[in-house]
Amino acid sequence: MPALCRDCLHRFDGGDRRCPACRSPRVTAHPELFALSIAHMDCDAFFASVEKRDDPSLRDVPVIVGGGKRGVVSTACYLARIKGVRSAMPMFEALRLCPEAVVVKPRFSAYVEASRAIRAMMEELTPRIEPLSLDEAFLDLSGTERLHGAPPAVLLARLTRRMQTELGLTGSIGLSHNKFLAKVASDLDKPRGFSVIGRAETQSFLATQPVRLIWGIGPAGQDSLERVGIRLIGDLLRWDRRDLHARFGSMGERLWHLSRGEDRRGVHADRDLKSISNETTFHEDTADRDLLDGHVWRLSEKVASRAKAKDLAGRVVTLKLKRADHQLLTRRVSLREPTQLADPLYRTARGLLDAVEEPGPFRLLGVGLSEITDARLADREGDLLDPQAARRAKAERAADAIRARFGEGAILKGRALR
Repeated sequence: MPALCRDCLHRFDGGDRRCPACRSPRVTAHPELFALSIAHMDCDAFFASVEKRDDPSLRDVPVIVGGGKRGVVSTACYLARIKGVRSAMPMFEALRLCPEAVVVKPRFSAYVEASRAIRAMMEELTPRIEPLSLDEAFLDLSGTERLHGAPPAVLLARLTRRMQTELGLTGSIGLSHNKFLAKVASDLDKPRGFSVIGRAETQSFLATQPVRLIWGIGPAGQDSLERVGIRLIGDLLRWDRRDLHARFGSMGERLWHLSRGEDRRGVHADRDLKSISNETTFHEDTADRDLLDGHVWRLSEKVASRAKAKDLAGRVVTLKLKRADHQLLTRRVSLREPTQLADPLYRTARGLLDAVEEPGPFRLLGVGLSEITDARLADREGDLLDPQAARRAKAERAADAIRARFGEGAILKGRALR
């Protein structure tokens, strides 16, 4: 049984549960360990981990990154997650579950900086990297063994070791033969995990797993599948491909392939970015417009932060709402010129929300930018109908520069306290 120590990178026969070189218990052993090359790396509680790294006094306490009592949770560390705190949960509910938690305001410039450092480490291993967000990415390490003198599993263990020693951050690795299974594997053993799903075990592993394990199957999808007796991925294997398609449309076709562990998607490093968006599913459906406003601002900041990090902008602003009955409401408007700034994005999205006559309650809210273009084409003109727009844009740029130099806490917008 091929085995690898994730601490000292020693390779050995996995008969021993501890590394024979350094006696570490952090050993990964699998028959196909050194034969697989598609990976998913997911940072562990990324925002909270950056905060703990930058403020040692937070190291041993529960940390929640998010807004004030009227806001929501962006990320919770694992100490808070043990108490039931989850991302997108209303802050009052999170503090009820974990009253001893320390609440920290998001510092997106710090998260972008850490993400760029991790990305640079990945690029030393392979050019085929497909980022999914600031804190996770797919990697295709096919053909890299000859270049680096080590199989992909060793390179990935080396990556997470460098992240911890050089950046003070940890990540979990999923290694398999396609993207779907690599993503599944990375969630099996967090934090600081390294899980492998090989070709030989693919169907036997999947057959016993709940259907919610499939990426994209949320509570509504799970309910629809359970109504026809599909609770485990193995239940899908009893369905004819045509019957699944007839019942669930294109999703049925996708389920047929994924239930067999089939995923032909490649890792695309150069795919064109068509939109930048962020959304949140509420822990409890809400019709509270003040709470929804806080979400709109938080999501607008996230979208703007990602756009700035990539030197991109967008001309179309989209607001997405999902009702309690899962009906999706989408509203969009085109701007006179592209933007990458949080202020005009928020004001536009908030206007779209105000125009929604549907009272709710809602279970999901999303904000997005599309018709993506180069940032040099953005935010150049003044707004004759809003003389203060140029002043706010200048203030936001200045605030970005101050945060980049002195840290996110150096300046805080009042609306972020929600």
